[in-house]
Amino acid sequence: MNGSRWRGAGWATLGDSITAAGGYQPLVQQALGFARADNFGRGGCPLTAGSDRDEGATVHMGRRLEAPYDCITIFAGTNDYRLSMPLGELRAVGGVFDDRTFFGAYQTLVEQLQSRYPLSRINLWTPLQRDKDGYDGERRNEVGCLLADYAAAAIRVGQAYALPVLDLYSVSGFNKLTLDTFTSDRLHPNEAGFRRIADTAISFLGAI
Repeated sequence: MNGSRWRGAGWATLGDSITAAGGYQPLVQQALGFARADNFGRGGCPLTAGSDRDEGATVHMGRRLEAPYDCITIFAGTNDYRLSMPLGELRAVGGVFDDRTFFGAYQTLVEQLQSRYPLSRINLWTPLQRDKDGYDGERRNEVGCLLADYAAAAIRVGQAYALPVLDLYSVSGFNKLTLDTFTSDRLHPNEAGFRRIADTAISFLGAI
């Protein structure tokens, strides 16, 4: 793994409470040498617009980036699952999107960032597995979707825009058997959980 490409670079992280907690960023920053890591995470908020937490929706937070970043990470989806945000459909690149659907919000955010910062290395992280508030990944939400559906949607968006995807849903080691080890409440990572996320992300970011 060669992390020297990020030495002195700027990194912006967008997402929900797992990002807002700031637990994985310092570990990744130290390992890869980012000069700065700016946190744009908002707790309790989905990526998708239109919920009662719309002000902090990740799709809107992209506008808060006022300077170019060498690396931009989007890590979202667990609140979209929990809040039953509609999945929608993947549309043609450069089209018109409904940001009140998960696909539409994701495409809106990606295209907004790419148009403003075409040289930034945008990367997408799928949500972690969870088991909290009755939403354990095996339960379908009110719009009939599984957590895995939101993870798969993030992967499809990455494919559509030729962006690297870190599939934490599949490779992090977070699952029903390990959530007590890696989280404080079977959703939010503890110190061991943030270390696991960081270790996985260090390898991923060092290779893109």
